[in-house]
This record gives sequence, structure tokens and C-alpha cells, in this order.
Amino acid sequence: MSHLLNKEAGEGLTPIGQIGVPALIERITAQKAYRQPSTQLGVGDDAARIRSLPGDEWVVTTDMMVEGVHFDTTYFPLMHLGYKVVVAGISDVVAMNAVPRQILLALAISAKYTVEAIEELYKGVHAACAEYGIDLVGGDVTSSTGGLTITVTAIGSAPADRLIGRSGARKGELICVSGDLGAAFMGLNLLEREKRVYREDPGIQPDFGAYEYLLQRQIRPAARIDLSAAFDALGCLPTALMDISAGLGRDIAALCRASGVGCRIYEDRIPIDPLVHELAAQFQIDPTLCALSGGEDYELLFTLPASMSEKLEGHPDISMLGYMTDAGDGHILVSHSGQEHELHRRMYTPGAH
Repeated sequence: MSHLLNKEAGEGLTPIGQIGVPALIERITAQKAYRQPSTQLGVGDDAARIRSLPGDEWVVTTDMMVEGVHFDTTYFPLMHLGYKVVVAGISDVVAMNAVPRQILLALAISAKYTVEAIEELYKGVHAACAEYGIDLVGGDVTSSTGGLTITVTAIGSAPADRLIGRSGARKGELICVSGDLGAAFMGLNLLEREKRVYREDPGIQPDFGAYEYLLQRQIRPAARIDLSAAFDALGCLPTALMDISAGLGRDIAALCRASGVGCRIYEDRIPIDPLVHELAAQFQIDPTLCALSGGEDYELLFTLPASMSEKLEGHPDISMLGYMTDAGDGHILVSHSGQEHELHRRMYTPGAH
């Protein structure tokens, strides 16, 4: 994305100061395709107006991404960044089993960014809104002394009896996850490797080989809005639910703390794509650690009654990892060889390899 920055003068790029923040806001929010019947008034006024839906309760969440901490614009395309920010926000709504309906987006932008760069970011924002049927109804733009900070507020709703939190898990219940884990982290490793290669020789083009899936899991993740229908098809609702954004190990520990239980999961039941195994071998990383510590998979972690085990066996998109235990039993991972480990002792800080 460097071609969109101010540092390369003479390319017809527009410094934000040249048009001012109000004009920038008008340009990036000109697309007002409202899809939600609850949206009464969106961008362009002092505040959005959202109509309550009969029988629904609202859920609201905020997520922040900071340049240099959560993303690197050296290799992360701005359009994909805009898309990912929206997914990160609405994933927390989906993790309550609610339907995402609106977002608000706030930016703090340094002088290195041009008008064209921010427009590219918003292409991704609008693409995600269209993909998930949600409305961008407001936000803010201000200046920053360094880099780019993005804050997304996501709003959703659902009938009260369908909303699910983290605190409902009970001893003996099944621990389940959707999809596969660790791919986003290996996609990040892939991007970091190509960044190092580029720094050594800018003439070399990135080579992602057969690992496009891992790359996409990092730069264009998906919010699992489809899981609500899967629960209906199974004839059940989870007793506890959350998304996996910090890695399975950290997130299952958070769910256990909220529910006042322990857990026992089995390494050979953690769903890991074969490409993760293949690339992890190149990086000399244990693929299980990618799933436990990597994060940003945005899959769902949930608990179900033990009576559901027969229905779930062989499910194409849901894996049973283990079961909940007494809180005093701790958070246990049973390895491939049958050895028991405390989960935190099998985890590591991403990037420490």
C-alpha cells in the first residue's frame, strides 16, 4: 500500500490536509446503502437513529486496532484491513448469537496517509457491510501523531431467549468449536516471512505458493453468522458461547472463568488444516501451539449438553474437543501421547519462535 502514502510525491495523491477532515468524511461515507429496517438515520447527522425491533434485545461491542500492534501496512492491503476491522467487530456480536445490524467506525490518522489511502480502506469497510448485510451509520475521523488507529463499534440484536453469554457452561458439557484453528496465525507468519525477504531484496515478488488459504484467513477472515442456523438445524442452543480471537487456549480459559468450571480437551480433536501442519513444519512451530496461541481465527467456541454428542459426531463444521470439569481440576490438555498438561504451559507468545 506504500504507493498511497504521502512519502511518494508527484503521483497525484491528495494530502488529507488539502481537502480537510469534513470533506474526507463526506467522500468516505458517500455510499449510504442501508440494508437494516432498524436503521432510521445514519451518516450525516449528529447521531444515528436505530429503531428497536419487537421482542429483540440489543448487544453493543467495541473493538480497536492500532498500527504496529494489530496490523502492519507494509504487507496488509488497506482494503483488506477495512474488511477485517468490520469482521472483528461483528464477530463479537455473533458470539452472543445475535444478528449484526449496524457499525460505527472511528479513525485516528497520521499525516502519512492520503485521501486515496483512506478511500481504499473504506472500500473494504463497505464490502464487508454488503457481505454481511449491515449498515455503516456513523463514526469519527481525527488526526494522529503516529500511524493509524481504527475503532469499530458493532450493534446487533436478537430475541432475549436466543442471546448467549460465556457464563452458562456446566460440568460434563461438551466443548465444541467451529471450522479450523491456527490458519490465521500461520498466514501472519507467511506475511512476515515475505516482508523479511522484501527488505533484503525489494526486487523479489511475494511468493505465497499453495498457501493462499492461510493468507486469506489472516487478511480476509469470516464472521461465523452461519452458525446460528446450524444450531437450529441441530435442534439446540449452546449453553455458553464466544468467538476465538486470542487463541483457543486463552479463550477457553476465559470461558471457564466466566462459567466457574474447568476443562479437559484432547489434542487430537483440535481441528487444524493440513496446510497449517505443512507450513508450521517449515517454521519449526508445533501446529497445536498455532491453534492454542495464534488467535484471529474468529471461529466460535461453545458448550452443548453431553446428550448432543451423537448428533455432532462427524459434523462437517463442528468439532468436539472435550468436556467441562470442576473448576478445581484446572484447564487440561491431553496430548497425542495421552500425557496431561496445564493449557498455559503448552502456550507461548506468538512471534517468540
